[in-house]
Amino acid sequence: MIIFGTKGYLYQLAILTLVCGRCGNPAAHTLRKRVTKFTLFFVPLFPFSTKYATQCTFCGAEVKVEKEQAERLQAQAVGGQQAYGQAQQQPYQQ
Repeated sequence: MIIFGTKGYLYQLAILTLVCGRCGNPAAHTLRKRVTKFTLFFVPLFPFSTKYATQCTFCGAEVKVEKEQAERLQAQAVGGQQAYGQAQQQPYQQ
């Protein structure tokens, strides 16, 4: 008997101040990375899906972004006044 499945991890990479495309408010947006890993006997072995998104903290709208854009946003947060991403690398498990 072989037990396999998936497990999701959610990393908060940075917090940015952006203008929301849905509500139009300049609000804090969290930059998140969602990684889904293949598990064998409940042990995560390798990632097979990685997705990036920003979420507005005012209205909750989530926008998917490409990896390159996520890296630029993270560099902008670290390079600017907002260096939240360094201390928050622990994943939220789903």
